Amino acid sequence: MANNDEFYLRYYVGHKGKFGHEFLEFEFSQDGKLRYANNSEYKNDTMIRKECFVSPAVLGELKRIVEDSEIMKEDDNLWPAADRVGKQELEIVCGDDHISFTTSKIGSMNDVNDSKDPEGLRTFYYLVQDLKCFVISLIGLHFKIKPIS
Repeated sequence: MANNDEFYLRYYVGHKGKFGHEFLEFEFSQDGKLRYANNSEYKNDTMIRKECFVSPAVLGELKRIVEDSEIMKEDDNLWPAADRVGKQELEIVCGDDHISFTTSKIGSMNDVNDSKDPEGLRTFYYLVQDLKCFVISLIGLHFKIKPIS
């Protein structure tokens, strides 16, 4: 993919329960802006919001992860529908391709293997795991408070 191709990625996972609307959401825009939000009201926790810009190299690595996953070839028609347990959403614009997936929260690989489209859902599951690790690492690196020696 050329560096000037359009790119956007947004991921959301959440549910509404006895502690209110609990969710994790992040998005990357074409200009490298990373927006992150994590909301939990468990034990009166507060919402965490972070925003920063990532370098073109980081954005390029994110694009590579998405392209290598081949998620753009998948279809969510046979994936489990969002339910009371929660939902996940993944939207990606990559060049001229645009996908938008919605499915239920995935508790384990058993949920993936028991679905009507285990191969497609497995691709989604592993990509989401990679994306969450990538984003949590970026947020941790960017906002880390330097320890006092």
